Amino acid sequence: MTESNHIEYKSKLSGSLEKEVVAFLNYQDGGHLYLGVDDNGQTVGLSDPDGDQLKIKERLKNNIQPSVLGLFDVILEEVDGLSRIKVIIASGSEKPYYIRKQGMSPKGCFLRVGSASEPMTERMIELLFAGRTRNSIGRIVSHRQDLTFRQLKIYYEESGFDLGDQFASNLELQVEDGRYNYAAYLLSDQGGNSVKVAKYAGTDRVDLIESNEYGNCCLVKATKQVLDKLDLENRTATQITSKQRIDQRLYQPVALREAVINAIVHNNYANEVPPKFELFADRLEITSAGGVPTGLSQAEFFKGYSVPRNKELMRIFRDLEMVEHLGSGVPRILRDYSEDAFVFTDNFIRMVFPASVKASGETLPKTLPETLPETLPDGANKTPQRVLEVLSSNPQMTLEEVSVEVGKSVSAIKRAVGRLKLEGKLRHVGSQKGGHWEVLKYESTTPNSTIYFHE
Repeated sequence: MTESNHIEYKSKLSGSLEKEVVAFLNYQDGGHLYLGVDDNGQTVGLSDPDGDQLKIKERLKNNIQPSVLGLFDVILEEVDGLSRIKVIIASGSEKPYYIRKQGMSPKGCFLRVGSASEPMTERMIELLFAGRTRNSIGRIVSHRQDLTFRQLKIYYEESGFDLGDQFASNLELQVEDGRYNYAAYLLSDQGGNSVKVAKYAGTDRVDLIESNEYGNCCLVKATKQVLDKLDLENRTATQITSKQRIDQRLYQPVALREAVINAIVHNNYANEVPPKFELFADRLEITSAGGVPTGLSQAEFFKGYSVPRNKELMRIFRDLEMVEHLGSGVPRILRDYSEDAFVFTDNFIRMVFPASVKASGETLPKTLPETLPETLPDGANKTPQRVLEVLSSNPQMTLEEVSVEVGKSVSAIKRAVGRLKLEGKLRHVGSQKGGHWEVLKYESTTPNSTIYFHE
């Protein structure tokens, strides 16, 4: 690899560390800084890699503003017996980032341009500052201030950390005046956002057979409960053939864990909409609020470039070793599932994992089955099908509620409803406020054969 807008090489730790990191923080999708590598990309090694790791963490923590905790990883690598350090830097949401002693000026603000870190102009700095994100969970004041953190402290102690008395400040759980922020509320014992795991009998949302809610507790605890529940549901299916017996989990465990944690850590909590997890007879759907982060394309999303939506949560989940490192989640999912498993809308991201076996015992491909067109990326012919599915499950829903569920604008839902009425598939009965919908024609595939499962 050669140096590029995403990659920078340094043979040793130098005084330009902060400058290079600031440039990546201000760049649209971050980048990677390698230490112990020459300009040609050859590993030359470091004399004190462990000491350099500690110095890097301290310098980035203390010398860059706004806080970059949760936006970088420092990883020690061995190549041909030589040690090098890889610093993964995510694009921050509080741009412009700057070197503390130089201030928010062209001397302190840099941007990655090609393979170089260039000073930013005053105009660029002003525009970035004017557009700085203000609705992050680190800036929103918690509506409750009587918070306790017994569960979070236990998890940190189990991981070998002593939080101490200043833990709220150290973990960035406070706003500037010392009050708890919304990140603190999510991680407190009183966290009220309920994460739902629903299970349906068939392939649609008509027959709900189980609904579990994990809330009123620390988000870390809720995450572990969801992981435990889905691990229990991720049964081993036995397929009996004429020659052999094949045992296979319904969903790939590593990809499943990454998808769950990604959905929870990167969910947009600003509107108090938690992620949801839905089990069907032939698939698992994981839906998180918030589309692809601003400044990141879908192609960059799949390549693993990271723009953490909630850096406070990311930092804590990394402390507790529940995530590996920045940008690793999506590539690990793509080892087992194709990009077709991701459905993007303006306000949501949905991951759809087909079960590895059908009810008949037939092995499924790792792409979405043809019998589920409503889970594919929406085209003009997909939205009406999703509307029918939603209204068949709850005929009392308003078009605004259908819009949220389907992940399309209200105007798009109105167009779909008009089309369905003309095709004789849908009608509205009663008054506009007190009436209900009648689905006149809706075809859905339901498994009708049997397979043996091991609990």
